[in-house]
Amino acid sequence: MPRLTPDHLGVCSWSLQPTDPTELLDRVRATGLRRVQLSLTPVVDAPDTWAGLFDALERSSIEVVSGMIGPYGEDYTTLDTIRQTGGVVPDATWDDNWAMCQRVAALAQQHGIEILTFHAGFIPHDPADDVFIRVQQRLGRIAELCADHGLTLLLETGQETAADLTAFLDTLGKDNVGVNFDPANMILYGKGDPIAALEMLMPRVKQVHLKDATAADTPGQWGSEVAVGTGDVDWDDFLTVLSQHHYDGDLVIEREAGESRVEDVRQAAAFISERLCA
Repeated sequence: MPRLTPDHLGVCSWSLQPTDPTELLDRVRATGLRRVQLSLTPVVDAPDTWAGLFDALERSSIEVVSGMIGPYGEDYTTLDTIRQTGGVVPDATWDDNWAMCQRVAALAQQHGIEILTFHAGFIPHDPADDVFIRVQQRLGRIAELCADHGLTLLLETGQETAADLTAFLDTLGKDNVGVNFDPANMILYGKGDPIAALEMLMPRVKQVHLKDATAADTPGQWGSEVAVGTGDVDWDDFLTVLSQHHYDGDLVIEREAGESRVEDVRQAAAFISERLCA
């Protein structure tokens, strides 16, 4: 039976806030990890800045385990602003996002990256809702684009309940579309217990983000992201569910808050490694 080990750990590049390849490599090394999920939108948007990135990663023996698409125009100020601006929902940014996705897919294929992940945006519960239909059509195009480039597309959790995401993926009906599960996002968005959600989504989970959070005191407000091991995620139960379902994919640490990103990633890696090795 596959067993998760510390060798499955990696880090999200955007967590380290690099501005160029040198900063990225220095900060990944400083975490003690050698595997990274790479934000690809900045690379296609500023090719001169990121020139030589993949050669540098290879020379440093840092493995790119997957890529990330960052849709344009997203505003995470409040739950309402991201509902209006997130993912492929807005008409105003769709054309630019579609063009960017095409560049990202080509880049991923060129460099042997097999998985892309992103937030699709808020998907309504009702399949008859105009937004549901719009997102389904646009994600269908992106999924077909990814299939043409030999890529798997993973939707990140949080903006829907596990049941709604399952129903949407059933309706979408694309074999190359799965789930990037982030337990903290379920808490941050107030979309249900992350352990129960993981159980429901496990048949489609192809990558996991390791991130922690505490729930909001007031419904409709953001929860708070915190360092792994200090929030509401029950990590022992989380890892148990992964093990019971024979998950052997990547465990990618994500940290999007705080002023000590590298140290927080190091501590998260130590915290999870201790449990994996128990």
